[in-house]
Amino acid sequence: MDPGQAKDLCETKSTMAPSQMIPLVRPFRALRPSPSFATGVAAPPYDVLNSAEAKQRAAGKPYSFLHISKPEIDLPQGTDVYGPAVYAKGAENLQTLIKDGVLIRDTAPCYYVYRMRMGAHTQTGLAFAASVADYDTNKIRKHEFTRPDKEDDRVRQIEALNTQTGPVLLAYRKHMELQNILMAATAASPLYEVVADHGVVHSVWRIEDAAVIARITATFAKMNTLYIADGHHRSAAASRVAAGRRGKSASDSAESFLAVAFPHDQMRIFDYNRVVKDLNGLTQKDFLAKVAERFVITPHDGQVRPPSPTHFGMYIGKTWHALAIKPQLLPDHDPVAQLDVSLLQDNLISPVLGITDPRRDKRIDFVGGIRGLNELEARVNSGEMVVAFALHATRMDQLMAVADAGEVMPPKSTWFEPKLADGLLSHVLD
Repeated sequence: MDPGQAKDLCETKSTMAPSQMIPLVRPFRALRPSPSFATGVAAPPYDVLNSAEAKQRAAGKPYSFLHISKPEIDLPQGTDVYGPAVYAKGAENLQTLIKDGVLIRDTAPCYYVYRMRMGAHTQTGLAFAASVADYDTNKIRKHEFTRPDKEDDRVRQIEALNTQTGPVLLAYRKHMELQNILMAATAASPLYEVVADHGVVHSVWRIEDAAVIARITATFAKMNTLYIADGHHRSAAASRVAAGRRGKSASDSAESFLAVAFPHDQMRIFDYNRVVKDLNGLTQKDFLAKVAERFVITPHDGQVRPPSPTHFGMYIGKTWHALAIKPQLLPDHDPVAQLDVSLLQDNLISPVLGITDPRRDKRIDFVGGIRGLNELEARVNSGEMVVAFALHATRMDQLMAVADAGEVMPPKSTWFEPKLADGLLSHVLD
């Protein structure tokens, strides 16, 4: 039998009523590419490309999932990306791929092993439907605030497609029994394996044995917490969709959201850097003088990649400077204030540059570390920005400490690589 064909070898369909308890994780009937189309379907996450970049990437690729996740690329230039026509086009494109057999649906719920390999780095996780109730009660823990407009966008997209198409990236504290189960599953041939951005290899296996499915569900049930690494807007939107559908349908599929979880020690966080449009009315000389009140500044030949926490790189006037925050300004016993993103925000970006709300202030932008320090130089040298800051990457133990404390990080604190691909697994809300 062709391993890529959807077949009824998995756990039988759930008949659980929406009012009954939903387990922390459960298998689901994935909507996924037919194996021969997987490479053509796989696409970057919807939020790492702007519309112009997405249009360019999807050119000549009719099966690219960008036609679903960024459907404005198929509409006239200037179309409001949050307008009804965009969500309708995404739904139309999704149905076309289903009708043409590019996307197929497994006939019964399964778990899926999802492996990413980027150079020498490999991480192996599990795809499942995660409980909205456990998200609402903070068993699935957050570390960021969401933006209302971005959250509204994901709600409209889920409702238009009746499908969750972008997996939430989760972490769990490493668990040897679970890792042994996943390693055993990967001994077989994958459903598909595709090479995506930055040479990242994405491999997906299906777990269809009922006994193994039960072991996985029971193993996760014993875990105290899961942690959202990336996908706060997607999980928040799923919660809103579930709340809006309660009492209106006999289906409980909306009570879960699509997620892929990896052990925390396998995950990699890159730096998340900042660029700012102006110096808040200061001359460069006055700006540097104010920065020197809180940081030791050292002009540097060549790029400055911060060697350790509490150190920063700053690019201004075509010159790099190494910054080290003065020791007396380092806070104690506060997992949020100790973050490098907080140290920079609280001691420079807010008091010197006057940006008190980086979530909404249009004077600041954020550049993922995967783009490199050359991107920071380019944004400043072009005249678009005036100053750039390179940060040391946040650590996973810091993220979990913030989440466990019930706190939130400043916006754009973490950039995870490699990133999950869109299109390889989707969760239909039956």
